[in-house]
Amino acid sequence: MSKLGEIISQNEEHIRSEWMKHMAASVQRSDLMSNVELQEQSRALLKAILHGVSSSQPDDFSGPGWSTAREQLQDISASRARQGFSPSDTATFVLSLKQPIFSTIRRELSGNQNEMFDTIWSCTVLLDKLALITAETYIATREEIISRQQQELMELSTPVVKLWDGILALPIIGTLDSARTQVVMEELLQTVVATNSKFAIVDITGVPTVDTLVAQHLLKTITAARLMGAECIISGVRPQIAQTIVHLGINLEDVITKAKLADAFALALHKSGRTVVRTSSAPNVNAAVIPAVQKEG
Repeated sequence: MSKLGEIISQNEEHIRSEWMKHMAASVQRSDLMSNVELQEQSRALLKAILHGVSSSQPDDFSGPGWSTAREQLQDISASRARQGFSPSDTATFVLSLKQPIFSTIRRELSGNQNEMFDTIWSCTVLLDKLALITAETYIATREEIISRQQQELMELSTPVVKLWDGILALPIIGTLDSARTQVVMEELLQTVVATNSKFAIVDITGVPTVDTLVAQHLLKTITAARLMGAECIISGVRPQIAQTIVHLGINLEDVITKAKLADAFALALHKSGRTVVRTSSAPNVNAAVIPAVQKEG
């Protein structure tokens, strides 16, 4: 390691120049990163590697001597994961450093083959471990991004809509699992409290199938809404879903169900003491006939 540090220190600029040429021919993505930014990253990382190799314990990659290199690699990998680089592009950024360093070692130690092979092997182990740090950080960052996107999609796919004063609608699209049920429940309960609504229509038209687990999630949501003082109506019950519920023996006796959202809305209006009437036609024959909602009694 001491010999490797000496060689890198004496040929730092030459190694970095050859490294940039190699990346320009293989992994440089000008559409995602400017050449200036790439040069700054390569210069900073090479100095950090030199500092690590020159530390008191150059083989201890968890020690303080390698802290700068680890932090820089983690920052570079995380930023590239967000910028859209592929995993191979990110790992090759470090692995492409092998060729210029190996060539320099061979030139500097051509007269002593044993020392040359030992130094090349030390460099190989070093760069492979740094590449592993790069790959691990990239994967962790991508998993974090995907998890955040899934959470945002769940929140966007479960909007609570105010249909009328005191009447809410919750259209559900896709399959209900435990994590999504929690999001659905929280959104519904918060809106029930904020609007002081007494009726909530849970529309499952967009749910592809209802099995025992999905039914349990629906019942949990309905029970939670009841505890907050809102009566729930399930709409969008298709013939296939109705047959599945019967075959599975799922008990929905205490839950009001309707085939269409319009029927559920009309029932909620009726239960809230309202009725739908049709106004007289306007003088203009092209004018639309608009239904009006009146309070009964």
